[in-house]
Amino acid sequence: MKNVFFYIIVMLFAVGCNKNKTVKSVTMLSDYVKPNIGSTHSRWFFYTPGAVPFGMSKLGPSTNGTYGNEQGWEAVGYEDGHQSIEGFACFHEFQVGGLLIQPTVGVVQTIPGTLEDPSKGYRSQFDKKDEYATSGFYSVLLKDYNVKAELTATKRVGFQKYTFPKTEEANIIFDVGNQLGESGKVIDAFVKIVDDKSIEGYVITKPEYVKKYQPEAEVRMFFYAEVDKAAKGSGVFYRSKDVLPTKELKGKGVCAVLNYSTGNQEEITVKIGQSYTSIENAKLNLAAEAGSMGFAEAKSKAIDTWNTYLGRIVAEGGDEKDKVKFYTGLYHALLGRGLVNDVNGAYPMNNGDVGSINLDKDGIPVHSYYNTDAIWGGFWNLTQLWSIAYPEYYSDWVQSQLLVYNETGWLGDGIANSKYVSGVGTNFTSLAIASAYNCGIRDFDIEKGYEAALKNEVEWRDRIEGAGKMDVGAFVQNGYVSYIGDIGFNTIPEGSPFSASHTLEYSFSSYAVAQFANSLGKDADYMRLMKMSDSWKNLYDPETNLIRPRGKDGKFIEDFDPRAPWVGFQEGNAIQYTFYVPHQPKQLISLIGEDEFNNRLDSIFIRSQENIFGGGKTVNAFSGLQALYNHGNQPNLHISWLFNFSGKPWLSQKWVRAICDEFYGTDGVHGYGYGQDEDQGQLGAWYVMSAMGLFDVKGLTDPNPQFQVGSPLFDKVTIQLNKDYYLGKTFVIEAHNNSKENKYLKAIELNNQTISKPFIGFSNVVNGGKLILEMNNTPNKAIQ
Repeated sequence: MKNVFFYIIVMLFAVGCNKNKTVKSVTMLSDYVKPNIGSTHSRWFFYTPGAVPFGMSKLGPSTNGTYGNEQGWEAVGYEDGHQSIEGFACFHEFQVGGLLIQPTVGVVQTIPGTLEDPSKGYRSQFDKKDEYATSGFYSVLLKDYNVKAELTATKRVGFQKYTFPKTEEANIIFDVGNQLGESGKVIDAFVKIVDDKSIEGYVITKPEYVKKYQPEAEVRMFFYAEVDKAAKGSGVFYRSKDVLPTKELKGKGVCAVLNYSTGNQEEITVKIGQSYTSIENAKLNLAAEAGSMGFAEAKSKAIDTWNTYLGRIVAEGGDEKDKVKFYTGLYHALLGRGLVNDVNGAYPMNNGDVGSINLDKDGIPVHSYYNTDAIWGGFWNLTQLWSIAYPEYYSDWVQSQLLVYNETGWLGDGIANSKYVSGVGTNFTSLAIASAYNCGIRDFDIEKGYEAALKNEVEWRDRIEGAGKMDVGAFVQNGYVSYIGDIGFNTIPEGSPFSASHTLEYSFSSYAVAQFANSLGKDADYMRLMKMSDSWKNLYDPETNLIRPRGKDGKFIEDFDPRAPWVGFQEGNAIQYTFYVPHQPKQLISLIGEDEFNNRLDSIFIRSQENIFGGGKTVNAFSGLQALYNHGNQPNLHISWLFNFSGKPWLSQKWVRAICDEFYGTDGVHGYGYGQDEDQGQLGAWYVMSAMGLFDVKGLTDPNPQFQVGSPLFDKVTIQLNKDYYLGKTFVIEAHNNSKENKYLKAIELNNQTISKPFIGFSNVVNGGKLILEMNNTPNKAIQ
C-alpha cells in the first residue's frame, strides 16, 4: 500500500502545481484510464476492465460476444456504440473465450437475443450514462431488469456483484457451453449445480488457428463459482431449450440458472475461480486468492494493484488529455497476454496433459506462464516497455515460450494454453528472447533459450506449421524467399506469397540471434547469422530504390506496383516495407541516398497526415494496406524514428509528436482499438514509449542496445526500476520549456553531461539517473 499512497501524493502534487493548465481532480493514476477509448470495432480481448494486470480472470460486458467469428479474429465482444449487453464473460484472451454470466428478472429466457432485437432473449439494454469503467472495475445498470452489475477480479478469480430490485423472480444465468468471442467452436461442455450456493463446469473449444495448426488440439476452460446467497431453485438447459429441474448437463450449448427472491437493492455476489487445467484447480484458485474476501475488498485490491503497476511510470505536467491517452495505453499494454498457470503451478501442456511449474520454498511457482498473441511488431512497443518497467514479466514471458519449446521442440509465436495459434505465419520469439538477454534479463535457461532461438532461425526440416516460418528453408539456402503467387496465407519451404516481407523479417531476426550468439561465444553461428542478416539486400531493386519480390528464377517480378498490398508483402506494400531494415538502417539509407531517403520519408508523413496517419478513413487495420504509411498496423511502427539515423532527428521529433497528437484520440473510435490493430497492447505501448521520448528502432537487438531520444509529451516522467534486475532505483526524464509548440530538442543532458547525439544507452536508463531535455520551437540541427 505504501507505493500506492506515494503515487497518489505525486499525482496530487503534479495537478496542484500545474497552474497554467486546465486540470481536473485526480486522486489515482487509474482515474486517467478510460477503457472505452478505441472500443468501437474492438477485438474480443480488448475490453475487460474487470481484471488485474496480466491476469487470467478478465471480466467484461459482451455486446456481441456470441456472434459468428468464422475467421477467429473479427471484432467481437464489447463495442462502444452498442446499446445492449448479453452478459459478462470471464475468459478473454487471444483465441480463448468462455463462461458468460447474466443476471435477469422475470421468466427465465434460454437464448441471449440479438443486438437488433434484444427483447428476444436474456440480453438487456443499457444507457451510457449508467456505465462506468476503469482499470480493475466496471459497473452498469441493466435497464430491462433494473439490475446493477459490477465486475472486478483477482489474478484467477472473477467477482460479479448484482444489485437486484424487489422481486420473486431474480435469476443468475450461467451460459457455459456456447462459443464466445475468438474462442472458436465449442466441442464439449459440462455444468453442474453442486448445491444451492455453488456451481462448476468446463467448456472445451477448438479455436480457428488451433484447427489449422494442430487439428487434434483443444483449449479447455474450467470454473468453480460460489454465490453468497442460497438459491431457492435452480435448473439446467441447452440454449434455446426448456429449463430442466436437474443438477447437471453435458454437451454443446449447456447452461444453468439459479433462482432467487430478493428485497429492494439486495446484493448478490458471485465469485468465479478459473483454471485452464481442472475444476479442482479452479476451486483451489478461488480458495487461495478470494477465500472470505468480499466484493468491496476485491475491488479495492484490484485498483490498488493497477495503481502500483501504472505507477511504475509517473508522468507529470503536460496536457491532461495526453495523460488519459498515456495511462489508457499503459493499461492495455498491461492487460494483454494473461496468466495461464494455477496457484499450485499446474498449467496445460501442448499435448493435452497437465504440467507443473517448480515451486519455491513458500510453495509459489518460480515463474508464471502466460498466453500470448504473436509478438509480430511487439519489439517496437511491448518488449521495450517490459524491459524498462516490467522486466519480471518479460522474464516470465520468455520462460513461458520455453515451456512450449521443451515439450514440442519448436518455439510458438502466438500460444493459447500451449497450443499454436498465431495466424501471422512468421515467428519473432527468437528475437524477443535475444533482446531480453541484451537487456540483462537472464534468469531463464540461457543455453536452452539460445538453442530454441537458433533453431527458429536456421531450421526448416520437419518444422511444424504452428511454429511459423515454413518458408525459412528458402531464405537459409538461397538468401531470400521466392515469390510464388497468391496461395492465401500458406507458405511452403520453397517460397511464399509474402516472400519479400518474410525475407526482411528473417534478416532482422537473424541479426538479433547473431548478437545472442556472439555474446555466448558461438563464433560460427554468429558469422552464419550475420551473413543471413544481410539477405534483405538481395531484394533491393536499385532501379526503383525499393524492396521488390523475386521469383524462383531469381528475377524481380514484373508489373510491379509498389502500393499493391499482399503481392510479396504481408499486410502491407513495397513502399511501407522498404523501410523494414531496422537492424541496418544506415546501410539502407546509404543505398537509397540520404537526401532521397529523407525527402521520401518526410513526404510520406506529409501525405499520410491528411488521413490521420492511417486512422482516418480506415474501418480496420487492413484498410490502410495500400497507404504510404499506416500506423494502425505493425510493419510501419518504427519508421517515424528513422530520421535519427539519416541526419535529421528533428523530423522524428516532429512526426512522432504529430502521430501521438492526431492518430491517438480519446473517444470510442480513436485510441487503441481494432480499427487500429491493437494486438493486446501494442499500440498503447507504442504511445507510452513515444510519449516518454524513448524508442529503439532496432527493438533492443544490439548487444549494447540504445534508445533514440525524441520529444516527450510531459514535463517530467519518472520510471521506477526493478531492483531485482537493474542497478538503478529511478530514471527521470525532464523536459524544460516543453509545450505543444516547443517540440524540438535544443539540448540534451544525461547525468550532468551534455551529449550531442539523440541516443542514450539502455544501460544508462536502467542504471538510474536523469535525462534533461531543453525544448524549443525550432530544431537544433547540431544534434544529430
